[in-house]
Amino acid sequence: MTAKEMTAAEHAQTARDFLAAADREFAAGDHLQGSEKLYGAATQAIIAVCQQRGWRYNSHRAMKQAVTELTREYDDIAIAGGFIAAENFHRNFFHDHMEDYEREADRPPVHHLVARLLALLDNAGGPAG
Repeated sequence: MTAKEMTAAEHAQTARDFLAAADREFAAGDHLQGSEKLYGAATQAIIAVCQQRGWRYNSHRAMKQAVTELTREYDDIAIAGGFIAAENFHRNFFHDHMEDYEREADRPPVHHLVARLLALLDNAGGPAG
């Protein structure tokens, strides 16, 4: 199954699965795989929201634009901050540059991002008030 064949609900479940896998990888001491799975969880959650809203999601730029729009729409800077943290983990997978304290500090914002985006799916759209 390709990404285009997956539904928003399937992307949401993949985000949950990746988040759990990331936690297991970090607990096992594999911070590179944990980093990539954490980034994957964030992007799968973004793709799910984009699909539900009919937004583009097929590039990093499109996902960044979606994050910017969601941050603005919900007046929630934690959405943007969580994505920035997720991007740090993506870079870490390739360059292994993050210190232990950075990994520990940046994991909760990504968890929050995924939870926030999945909650948007559950609420089917409009801004929370």
